[in-house]
Amino acid sequence: MRTIRRLVYVEVVQAVAFVSLGFLALFFFFDFVEELGNLGRGIQAYRMTQALAYVALRVPNHLYELLPIAVLIGTIFVMARFAQSSEYTILRTSGLGPWRALRALLVLGMGFTVLTFATGDYLAPLADRTGQLLKARFSGGVSVGSTGAWLKERQRYFSYNVNVGVLNSDGQMRNVKIFEADSRGFLVSLTQAPRARFDEGAWVLQDADRTEFTSAEGQGSRVLRVKSPTLRWPTEITQEMVSVALLKPDRMSTIALFQYVRHLEANSQTSQRYEIEFWRKVFYPLSCMVMVVLALPFAYLHFRQGGITTYVFGGVLIGISFFLLNNVFGYIGNLQNWRPWMAAGAPGFLYTLFSLGAFGWLVLRR
Repeated sequence: MRTIRRLVYVEVVQAVAFVSLGFLALFFFFDFVEELGNLGRGIQAYRMTQALAYVALRVPNHLYELLPIAVLIGTIFVMARFAQSSEYTILRTSGLGPWRALRALLVLGMGFTVLTFATGDYLAPLADRTGQLLKARFSGGVSVGSTGAWLKERQRYFSYNVNVGVLNSDGQMRNVKIFEADSRGFLVSLTQAPRARFDEGAWVLQDADRTEFTSAEGQGSRVLRVKSPTLRWPTEITQEMVSVALLKPDRMSTIALFQYVRHLEANSQTSQRYEIEFWRKVFYPLSCMVMVVLALPFAYLHFRQGGITTYVFGGVLIGISFFLLNNVFGYIGNLQNWRPWMAAGAPGFLYTLFSLGAFGWLVLRR
């Protein structure tokens, strides 16, 4: 069995690496063509070398998204080739029964699961953040449109609605607005600053313009305006949370998503979208194990003539359908207010049932 496992593992790993390299080269080309229109633009000249570096930093995120599909296509290719050349028939006569083959592929799928998790939780977020900050150096900063990013924080007696227009490549914020409200929800003050930086447990606002609204019985309402060169605002909103609000949630680590969901819930904000992305981060690497189980029945097909391109093409369609279904369920779950773990885990669960059904019908019964 050790020799058989080594044979199967080496063939599958080589096929998956080849498929992944082909997909990554294709996406690298598409991203590079998209960046060509930005050359020469921005505050500084956006040159070819920066465009290549930015596109290269997007490769880990593409690898994370494509790994389950590459695992499916590569494993189907190896299993179908074994069946075509009758190698798998020889392996079966040597003692490789269906359950032993399933266990061997599940161990291999676990290895791909660990690789997918490490890529999506560590390598891809770091590379994507570096790429965004690299591009922000030339475009003027990271933003989410003209409105910027909105955050909320509750402190002991007051609540704050914070708007950050742009996050610079050096970690500083621009166009910061802080709306302060009392326990009744009335506006107490408005603080605006063109620039701000993060400090330990606080933000340091530069050239701050603070407008205070006060009202007292018998004295009417008063508006007091104060300008300060620097103003320190104590807060628990960190640079990571601001980056989370400005970047796409699917490009964040699992821990960062969990912390941000806790922050939203603590401040009575909706967290449905981020909870779905969190559970998707949890379930998505496990789809590699589903894909290897789905590819195993291809080894039990009997054919001697004709290529295996039809089966590989079928694997491509299955992989694309899983990718589309995974995204569609996320959007539907967010619109229909489904339970986050259900919206994120439903595609993997459906494909698990399908793969086990194919294994039971084609392998065990036939």
